[in-house]
Amino acid sequence: MTDDAAAKVTTRAGAHSADRSDAPSLTLSGSVALVTGATSGLGRTIAGKLAAAGCEVLLNYAHDDHAARDTERQLAEAGGKVRLMRADIGTPLGAVRLLDDIRRTHGRLDILVHSAASFHPAPTTAPHIGQSLRDGAVTLGPLLYGASRLGELMTAGAGRIVAISSTGAHAVVPGYAGTAMAKAALETLVRYLAVELAGRGIAVNAVAAGKLADLGADALPAIVREQLVRRSATGHLATRAEVADVVSLLCRPEAGGLHGQVLTVDGGATLR
Repeated sequence: MTDDAAAKVTTRAGAHSADRSDAPSLTLSGSVALVTGATSGLGRTIAGKLAAAGCEVLLNYAHDDHAARDTERQLAEAGGKVRLMRADIGTPLGAVRLLDDIRRTHGRLDILVHSAASFHPAPTTAPHIGQSLRDGAVTLGPLLYGASRLGELMTAGAGRIVAISSTGAHAVVPGYAGTAMAKAALETLVRYLAVELAGRGIAVNAVAAGKLADLGADALPAIVREQLVRRSATGHLATRAEVADVVSLLCRPEAGGLHGQVLTVDGGATLR
């Protein structure tokens, strides 16, 4: 290659890089997002993150009206556009009605973050069958009961579905068997939905959260908490905000190339 030719290639490459850096940033502004379990715990943090990113966030909850109104007020005061939507997504009727209500009121859904969960601790050898079935129903919720509606409701070419799983789906946690089985099933469902919806430009992924520093870790015995911290690569337990950040990334247009993946947010604990 001559020096002139090399210079031309370099010039074109530099211009291309400049074009990319000068391109407008793709945001979530104007997107309609549904977050299940949105009025407490991790779901509330995720809802706040998406609202701050410019989404209109539909806050799904099942029972606690007081917590729901408090969440709505706080997010609205922070400048978010939010709306409460009460429905028990752990029942087929509740999940389907929720999605049908969104179709009627908004006509589409750009983002679905399924964060609702149910946990009834019990020994694996002495399970409470009814409670375990409830854990599974809530965990699979709209992705199972509403599967037939998601393809039409989610925005073609840009839809994002993110399910919240747990590292407990892959490692034994005492008393966690019922929810762990449900989370493992959820990750399998994510992969199957990802394949069937990818052709419509809808990306389906999951985020597996480890034990969170600001969600239940204080209830752990001090020695157990110390062991978890020592195992983490970062030297601290993951936080709700860190999980919400990863969820937000998966909802962005730039994440459209990810399908059926499970991203782990645990401070690097599973690396050891």
